[in-house]
Amino acid sequence: MSRLPEFDEACFDARQKTIYDEIIAARGHLGGPFKIWLHSPELADRNQRLGAFLRYHTSLEPRLSELAILVVGRHFDCQVEWTLHERFAREAGLEDEIIDALRNRQKPADIGPAETGVYNYASELLAHGRVGDETFAAAHSAVGDQGVVELTSLVGHYVHVSMTLNAFEVPLPPDVEPTLTDAPVH
Repeated sequence: MSRLPEFDEACFDARQKTIYDEIIAARGHLGGPFKIWLHSPELADRNQRLGAFLRYHTSLEPRLSELAILVVGRHFDCQVEWTLHERFAREAGLEDEIIDALRNRQKPADIGPAETGVYNYASELLAHGRVGDETFAAAHSAVGDQGVVELTSLVGHYVHVSMTLNAFEVPLPPDVEPTLTDAPVH
């Protein structure tokens, strides 16, 4: 159970109801961090808009976005983030070998330059709060000017998502089994 009570939609104020309706229209459900963020309606609104852009509308290939999201989820041992995005990563075409390596805290082997660039960039940014010249150049070569800006924002956004999910102990949906077996389940 989450550390904050779930909302009863009947008790939403007008602003919460508007944001709730927008989230449902865009995503089909109110899950993950949105249940927490709705306690601060403006935060929820701005995060859901940024999150929708970063998840669905960047110049990054979906498999590269999902690779970066899994790197973040694993870095924070965020069960909800990892479990939900593992499926999305597979659907986006990320290979099982890459997903399994990340789960096992290993650098994926025998991957292309785009995957290597994204993996190294996200990993180094998480570990040090910055990236070195070589790491930047490889990511930039793989995804370009716009892509490296969006990749940085994607990593930062999913840090925020992972921290929210972990801090508030948001559980997985009841019908979803955890796939990150060595991380906490709430």
